[in-house]
Amino acid sequence: MTTNTNADSSKWQDLSPLQLTNDKQLENIKSHLDLILLALEAIGNISSETILVAAKDLGLESVLRDRITLWRLRSSNPQRKSSGGRKKLDIEEARSLVLIICHLANKHQELLRRAVSLLEQVTEQKIPPHQTSLLGNYLDNFINYYQERIAIASNVSSESLSELAFNLLISLLFYSGKNGHRLLWMAIFDSAQKPNL
Repeated sequence: MTTNTNADSSKWQDLSPLQLTNDKQLENIKSHLDLILLALEAIGNISSETILVAAKDLGLESVLRDRITLWRLRSSNPQRKSSGGRKKLDIEEARSLVLIICHLANKHQELLRRAVSLLEQVTEQKIPPHQTSLLGNYLDNFINYYQERIAIASNVSSESLSELAFNLLISLLFYSGKNGHRLLWMAIFDSAQKPNL
């Protein structure tokens, strides 16, 4: 599939095709991208419509045309309960999702910075993060979304889910910066080499 995209061509070019050797690596990439989007939804109250608007802003409508296309794309995560959607995620779709995630993270950069700064403060003061409204709401949203959507949720402890949620939150702050797309692209390549939660 070839896309004539209006997305920043230099950013698109930065995301060179990954050398993957097996289907398991591609599945790990699908899972990783879906989890990052889930964290972004949880912190920024981002809806499917917001994701589609971002795709349009970036000139990526041919990849993400509508809600059904988005659902099928996200359902390609093999860990999802609703993984009855299309199983294949191609490299162009992965590139598009990376650009969309970083675009949305950048729009929520101030919120992400505030949340990560608060996380550092409460960790230093040995205060449980869920006792603050910002981090507590994020954590509740993330855990609810995860348990609703991810098939293996029942096998994961609340401590592991909290750790995953906060690791993703910190990562999102990095992805919100100027070179966030490169950092995320490298991260999904790394995630392809090892199993996800």
